[in-house]
Amino acid sequence: MRILFFGTAAFAVPSLEQLVGHGHSILLCVTQPERPQGRGLTRLPSPVKSAALRLRLPVEEPDDLQAILRRFQQLQPEVGVVISYGQLIPPNLLTLPVHGMLGVHPSLLPKYRGASPIAWALLKGEHTTGVTVFRLNEQLDAGEILLQRPVPIAPQATSETLSQHLAALGAALLLETLSALERGTLPSSAQDERQATYAPKLTKASGRIHWQTSAASIDRLVRAMIPWPGAYTDWQGQSLKLWMTSYDTQNHTKHGRAGEVLAVSPDQLGVATGEGKLLIHELQLAGRRRMTVREFLAGHDLRVGEVLGKERRNQ
Repeated sequence: MRILFFGTAAFAVPSLEQLVGHGHSILLCVTQPERPQGRGLTRLPSPVKSAALRLRLPVEEPDDLQAILRRFQQLQPEVGVVISYGQLIPPNLLTLPVHGMLGVHPSLLPKYRGASPIAWALLKGEHTTGVTVFRLNEQLDAGEILLQRPVPIAPQATSETLSQHLAALGAALLLETLSALERGTLPSSAQDERQATYAPKLTKASGRIHWQTSAASIDRLVRAMIPWPGAYTDWQGQSLKLWMTSYDTQNHTKHGRAGEVLAVSPDQLGVATGEGKLLIHELQLAGRRRMTVREFLAGHDLRVGEVLGKERRNQ
């Protein structure tokens, strides 16, 4: 099929690759403009732009989609595909392709509409998530469902690992959707608005650990915030990011206040929470590399009785 492809994040790349690999014609890749990133504020291409250049596909990075409306019209697309693009598609573009615009969303819509569905599924302790291919309308992630596949969430899944799995599944489901669309056998069903939930965009503050909450919820936070923004706390005036944790469900609050280090061993740190004890296995001090507890203790004097979470004065 003749496809207009809209995407920015890495989640969209497997779908783009599969579309090309299965003989679909990508008329144009539309992605968000390069923006300053990181401490050096370096301008880097989006993952979709990098993939499109590698695949030798035409790319546009408009600030305003209306500015290249005429080009869209001249291309005469049969269908549009929108995946992790980062911007709502204007109403006059939704109906421009013959078969409209299709979206691939990493949740079982109508649950977790919005920018961060994978992280919020982990934060909420869901046991199942999935991928939905749906037809875009003027509302956020609210169009009719075309195809959907559930996926169990592994106990130690992170946003990063789960995203990779769902991206591959989404690519396969998109191909299946397009095949059914060409045959005229594509099913559809309206979303149940009563079941709709929202997954707002993450911020740096989303990763701050609140030790008064339960060890189980902090463990979910750690996994949900990988790779960004990371779950972090404060230790001796520095930011300390946690990369790998587990938890003991027994309540240890009577043995120490929330955030207090209860045990230090070469394999793990035990920290009191509002309910249960968090076990830390891998961590990273600001400006340093990710380390095991053994590596960290070789260069840092962290002791039983210290309290994590005391914010720096300039925060």
